[in-house]
Amino acid sequence: MLGRAEGLGLTPLKRQPTRVRHELTEEQKQEVREAFELFDTEQTGTLSLYEAKVLLRALGFPVRKHDVLRAFHAVDPHADGAAVTLSHLYEMALPHYAGLDPQEEMLKAFRLFDADASGKISVADLRRVARELGEGLSEDDLQAMVDEFDRDQDGQISKDEFLAIMQNSNAF
Repeated sequence: MLGRAEGLGLTPLKRQPTRVRHELTEEQKQEVREAFELFDTEQTGTLSLYEAKVLLRALGFPVRKHDVLRAFHAVDPHADGAAVTLSHLYEMALPHYAGLDPQEEMLKAFRLFDADASGKISVADLRRVARELGEGLSEDDLQAMVDEFDRDQDGQISKDEFLAIMQNSNAF
């Protein structure tokens, strides 16, 4: 049943390790790579520092020009900054991903599902998200997802139930 939930973006976030993480997760690399490919419109394999700044902002990181310049030169001190590669971008994004609070990220995900701010995720909310993602889930599939995770049997997934799904999953 969790496979269906993952199809709707209910993929649990990774727990932050207690020590400093020295590399991006595969999911984070994929996110950066997909954004890089979108911004690399001429398919040169490089971006300008300005494009890198816009890309990092598009990923949700509040960076400024001098932040990007400093990060780029920390990654490649001998480069002129004219060509930011995907490898550079992975390194530039790493501290931003490392600084994410998993609890806050899970709450953001919950709010995406709970569009009416009711504090619950209903079958209608799941249907809306499935439609937005182009997932062809039946009403039975959507109801089964709610039934599986609805611990208090009120027909909806509460914030606490959602957080439990995310925290107790094997992928978390």
